[in-house]
Amino acid sequence: MMRSNRCRRSLGVLALAMALLQGCRSLPSLASRPGSAVLAETSDTRLGRAVAADVAAHPGLSGIVTLEGGRESFAARTLLADAADRTLDVQYYIWHDDLAGRLLLGSMLRAADRGVRVRLLLDDNNSSASLDRLLAALGTHPRIEVRLFNPFLLRGWHLAGYLTDFSRLNRRMHNKAFTVDNQVTLIGGRNVGNEYFGASDDVTFIDLDALAVGPVVNAVSRDFDRYWASASAYPVGSLLSAPGPDALAEVSRQLNALRGDPTAQAYAQAGSRQPVVRALLEHRLALEWAPVRVISDDPAKALDAAHPEAGFLPQLEKVLGAPRRELELVSPYFVPTAAGTRYLADLTRRGVKVSVLTNSLEATDVIAVHAGYAKWRKQLLRAGVALYEAKRELDSPRARARHRLGSAPSSLHAKTVAIDRERIFIGSFNFDPRSALLNTEIGFVIDSPTLAASLADGFAGDIRENTYEVRLDPHGLLIWIEHKGDLEIVHHHEPGAGFWRKLGARFLSWLPIESLL
Repeated sequence: MMRSNRCRRSLGVLALAMALLQGCRSLPSLASRPGSAVLAETSDTRLGRAVAADVAAHPGLSGIVTLEGGRESFAARTLLADAADRTLDVQYYIWHDDLAGRLLLGSMLRAADRGVRVRLLLDDNNSSASLDRLLAALGTHPRIEVRLFNPFLLRGWHLAGYLTDFSRLNRRMHNKAFTVDNQVTLIGGRNVGNEYFGASDDVTFIDLDALAVGPVVNAVSRDFDRYWASASAYPVGSLLSAPGPDALAEVSRQLNALRGDPTAQAYAQAGSRQPVVRALLEHRLALEWAPVRVISDDPAKALDAAHPEAGFLPQLEKVLGAPRRELELVSPYFVPTAAGTRYLADLTRRGVKVSVLTNSLEATDVIAVHAGYAKWRKQLLRAGVALYEAKRELDSPRARARHRLGSAPSSLHAKTVAIDRERIFIGSFNFDPRSALLNTEIGFVIDSPTLAASLADGFAGDIRENTYEVRLDPHGLLIWIEHKGDLEIVHHHEPGAGFWRKLGARFLSWLPIESLL
């Protein structure tokens, strides 16, 4: 016990020393940071030629196809990188140093080796020592530039950073975008890591991407330029230790050798059978053509310097419009707050059918967020809002096949909303205070009755089969209805969640942390 106490004291002293050390440091100057911008004229690329005829046949519209399966989405990124001729602009919140992360970095490195300009912008909240070494080496490639958004000064000591600079570091770049040759872009909820692409045995995130061609791609590219040139984007060379002279060659060897690993081969081959990019290049891909608008935060939000009226949520409300008949909302991290609860209750009073899908306590990967949502359930239900909570294990074989789930349990990660079976949002925005007030976000609003109706119909089909429907019993207590065919199973407590998970959620619900969720 005495040794344990000494260890804790030592760690505390070390954390304090690190915090004081960071307090004496400052972020490097951006005065010598090189400038670059989107290459607007790329119609002569393979992707440009592949989409030219369809784009010309649909003036003012963008072509959309949604990607639900993780392996399909991973294959789309790697095959698009393989098809790149001029540029890759890549922006993510999380990038893990794992199988999926390394395979995708390998595809991007090979693109750079054949002359493609690669710009990689990563939020720094999920950095690691191994990823730092990779990024520092890649940053020495003459065709690759890597920048870290809102970086931590002490690498690997995020706690010390939060102790001395919490107000800045608490704001993160949550955007996810993968744009190739300014001709094709991927927007959605997925980060880069095994769990997002069906390569994990622990958990698979159920998510949604939108692949787009047409005029909306240039809008995404211009938005990337805003973030790339922002006051929060720092070249890795100004933050990380300089790699050795052979570092890039060694990283290249490692990434290329990974392609020969049996596990990597099996995963890559499974993904390569997905037809999306190949069909696009061969003019066979069926796209939904519709007006598409990009909604994005000002990157100055990360410095608390953006105008509130230009925030993501006000933009989204303006573009989506007020629902008249139906609203279907899907969010893994749904924290409605008092204001959001009043808004949804007001919709139901006006006759709008409101349905919400979020994670159950057994399925969520962030218990604190579930605690922030759970306190509003009774008020939402009393107002007439339909609540569904995703199970950890999907029951429907059709849903498991569509998302290409293996044996791993699942957790909802998609962020989307449909209005009146007319318009749909797909992007990175979680309907919680963090997305609204702290993090930067991006997404598409698509004027497509086809896509909007597909989400709405899901609430009557797969969603019902693969969720617990939350209701109030005659005594006003919460119950969870599990549908198994025609059978209804009634749970009187949070289903599937163990004692400690329930206790943790209860404890966190008492803390004044809602604004941070």
